[in-house]
Amino acid sequence: MALAFSLRHHPRIASPLRPSLPRPRPRRLPFCVACVRPLASPAPGQGEAARGGSALVWFKNDLRVDDHPGLVAAVAKHETVVPLYVFDHRILSDLSDEMRELLLFSVKELKELLKGQGSDLLLGFGSTEDVILELVNKVKPSHIYAEEEVEYNLRKLATTVESSLSAVPFSWGNPEFIFWRTPFYDFKNLKELSASYHEFTKLKLSISLPMPAPAIPVLSMELKTSALPSLVDVKNYLDGAPCQLDDSWISLKKASPMSILKRNRNQNIMKTDPAERGEYYDEKGKETSSTFNNVRSTKISNSMFVSQEGSLVKGGTNTVLNALAAYLRYLEGTARDDWQELHDKLRRAERRKGASFNALFGSALYFGTISRRRVYYEAIKYEKERNGGFLSPFGYSAPTVAAAVDAVCSMEWYSVLALKSQICNEGVYPVWIWRWKGHFVQYTAVGNEGPAALLVHGFGAFLEHFRGNISTIADGGNRVWAISLLGFGKSEKPNVIYTELLWAELLRDFIVDVVREPVHLVGNSLGGYFVATVAGLWPSLVKSLVLINTAGSIVPTVSSIPSVDVKLIQERKISGLAWLQAQLLLLFLRSTAGKFIEKCYPTNVERVDGWLLGEILRASFDPGAAIVMESIVSFDLSIPLNYLLGSFGGEVLIIQGMKDPLTKSKAFLSMVREHCNKVTVSELDAGHCPHDEVPQKVNSTLREWITRVESSLYILERA
Repeated sequence: MALAFSLRHHPRIASPLRPSLPRPRPRRLPFCVACVRPLASPAPGQGEAARGGSALVWFKNDLRVDDHPGLVAAVAKHETVVPLYVFDHRILSDLSDEMRELLLFSVKELKELLKGQGSDLLLGFGSTEDVILELVNKVKPSHIYAEEEVEYNLRKLATTVESSLSAVPFSWGNPEFIFWRTPFYDFKNLKELSASYHEFTKLKLSISLPMPAPAIPVLSMELKTSALPSLVDVKNYLDGAPCQLDDSWISLKKASPMSILKRNRNQNIMKTDPAERGEYYDEKGKETSSTFNNVRSTKISNSMFVSQEGSLVKGGTNTVLNALAAYLRYLEGTARDDWQELHDKLRRAERRKGASFNALFGSALYFGTISRRRVYYEAIKYEKERNGGFLSPFGYSAPTVAAAVDAVCSMEWYSVLALKSQICNEGVYPVWIWRWKGHFVQYTAVGNEGPAALLVHGFGAFLEHFRGNISTIADGGNRVWAISLLGFGKSEKPNVIYTELLWAELLRDFIVDVVREPVHLVGNSLGGYFVATVAGLWPSLVKSLVLINTAGSIVPTVSSIPSVDVKLIQERKISGLAWLQAQLLLLFLRSTAGKFIEKCYPTNVERVDGWLLGEILRASFDPGAAIVMESIVSFDLSIPLNYLLGSFGGEVLIIQGMKDPLTKSKAFLSMVREHCNKVTVSELDAGHCPHDEVPQKVNSTLREWITRVESSLYILERA
């Protein structure tokens, strides 16, 4: 009797705040470099006597057979290996349509590859725990192999699947979960591993080799699987998924901040001549720039990309390896159409040195169609080919090699940091991981009921900068989130150009995908400017706005009616001097951080303790820290605060430490009172970071503010 995968739904927990995940009980393969090589699959005809029983390999974001330690171990130990992928709404819901299409390409190629070896990739729809339970009853596996995740939602999903199976008394015994990793480095104890990249590099750990793909056993069991869905099928499934957000909420993520600002400007000035305006918009307000007219219009029959306009490399491991070979050999030129297409994409994506690698291959690494250490291996192999088998101690001979190596080594470091934060739980607050555009972002959440508040730190800080605020605000009957923005703290610092609009998009997506309801947005310093940008561009996401010694300026000539010059908000380019300025600024901050920060805490210098300084200095040595600094020194914060507050139109509280050494507080507040409406001002005897310098006063103010705004909103709803 064939196994059919049914469409079943698993209800989400109503509250977006959930208790910390229990520490997993299942065994983990000790894949720390030295242990992976002996697990190569046995040669045909050998080792069959040692293999027995069946195993289930649960694919998630590891859609490959190359360099797949879990699959290698399963093949080495078991006579029957059943590969499975489940289209679960908890995995699919946060992906864009383009990423879902890329996922379908990847699953299709993995399925075809496995079928070519006499196996298959079974496909299921709906609740993963239901699909796996049904499959376990049919296959009776002794082991289930799954990659160990760091992202909170996927860790929670794995725990849910494990718990659902442990609750069922199988007559043949419950299957044992084995979680595996694909490590770069040989370290024995994650808990003892330093979180300082500066100290980590001193260990000079060797990088492990990728594992060859095993010979997959023929799948002789009669198992019926769902057909590979289309993108329309996936979207229809998600429309009926539990707790699916409504279209108006989801559509907020589809409008880029640039398109919103341009559309508002053009609506305001009422220009009707497209040639004078310079941009074009369809009936839905979507920007259609003539830039695309300059893109190669000829469709490449063997294209490696999801779309002609996009830059995402599609497909499985073989397609990605071909694209990687083309990328690394950019300097050599080529007559191949598919390689020429990739080189065109590379040039357009290279907005700063090395940024093209992540733009092209970041999604493939996210879905695991290729492993990070396979990329490293291929890049180093090519570099040796260029240099007669040797590696120069003075750097790489090709910029594409440097970009690939730097990117995957950086990703690996932040993966280690993320895993350490999940397993060791060393902080005051539970730290969870959210993936934004493939990058690791750390956050915390405290409180189980009440209004939602999101706390956003300033330059050089991180979520723990609200150490004195999170619990107290939550104790006042609120649910509190705090986030370490991309580029700060222990969140990833990828090779991109950082702008206020990029951080605003991140916060928008965090509210939509994680918090899942409108919030009271609280930001300090540069974080204040970011949250003001979110409120100005997507006001429906924000209940109220709290700016604590915010960055940004008031421009009297700008009214609340959108009239910002488009030239002020175009994507910025990093100047040639930015790299040098960033390096000098990092050196200056590392040598004077203590004295500088103490000036920002004039009434309570004791709060500038060793822990705070240590965390700030630690982050400054992270890979990518200089790239963030390059963008910071190029900032001009061109969108005036009064424009953003006017566009928001809601309640605004400004908490100002009047002894701020970075701002002329009296002059700033005078401008606020004159040019901003619906703004409440709270003056404090404090410096630039009053939330950490005098947390009791700020906490009291915030709790009273949230209570008052909530009461006003309740009255408006009842009216």
